[in-house]
Amino acid sequence: MRKRIAYSQNFLKDKALIANLIAKSAITTNDVVYEIGAGQGIITEELLKRSRKVVAFEIDENLFRILARKFTGNKSLDLIHGNFLTYSLPSYPYKVFSNIPFNITSDVIKKLTQAPKPPDDAFLIVQNEAAKKFIGKPHDSKNSQMAILLRPWFELEISHKFNRDDFSPKPQVETVLLKINKRKNPLIKDEAKSQYQDFIVYTFNQFKPNVIEGLSDVFGKQTILNLARTVGFSTNSKPSQLDFNHWFELFNFFEKTGNKALIRGSYARILEQQNRLEKVHRTRVDKNWKQFRKK
Repeated sequence: MRKRIAYSQNFLKDKALIANLIAKSAITTNDVVYEIGAGQGIITEELLKRSRKVVAFEIDENLFRILARKFTGNKSLDLIHGNFLTYSLPSYPYKVFSNIPFNITSDVIKKLTQAPKPPDDAFLIVQNEAAKKFIGKPHDSKNSQMAILLRPWFELEISHKFNRDDFSPKPQVETVLLKINKRKNPLIKDEAKSQYQDFIVYTFNQFKPNVIEGLSDVFGKQTILNLARTVGFSTNSKPSQLDFNHWFELFNFFEKTGNKALIRGSYARILEQQNRLEKVHRTRVDKNWKQFRKK
């Protein structure tokens, strides 16, 4: 596992830059902060100055030993030798600040945002392309399924753009600090969350030429055509071309008149498929690390 991570994690070099980013973040001396992939502890050290407690994960045995020696006796640090993705997240309030390995970006963001108790704020150093995928429009040219699933409960933005010289080794891609803020007042009520997730996943995975065809069985062909005119999107639009406000209006109408039975369970099925794929990835041998470089 660490061999793959070594090819996908680029470590920050400048303590002053790290201190400045943490100072500008929402992290305070009252916060518990989780760090994923602590490396040699350059971020850990600054987090300890700014927070009440740090819980740092490091999967590599050699780096874990370096961290253990460096922070011996520091009672504000819980140092965990293990894979963050296999650990349960806390039920108490917490935040995240991490320079995560690029090849687990999606897994980390899904774990954090799908947790029963998501972090209040998460600051993740990721590839710009990955950030665009999760933020969606207008930062990206389209809205991914994940961007639309996250939007009612989280606000996502790029809070810093790094130079390649900020890292060692120097990355071959643009790197940014992605901020994920949990909304205090979600745009969709909690009791409607499961239905919203089913509705979005069902529509994105119909493999039809456009949203009209994909939702004809849910609303009826003429109804969805009328909705397109009312809500204000083209009848030729694909799911990724719709803005979030279009999805919001469609879902509000769906709650009143849509075919609930047709879409029920769509979200759970896609999660099951993704989990099966992740298990396949975890069992691959390290000689396949090259396939993870651009993820």
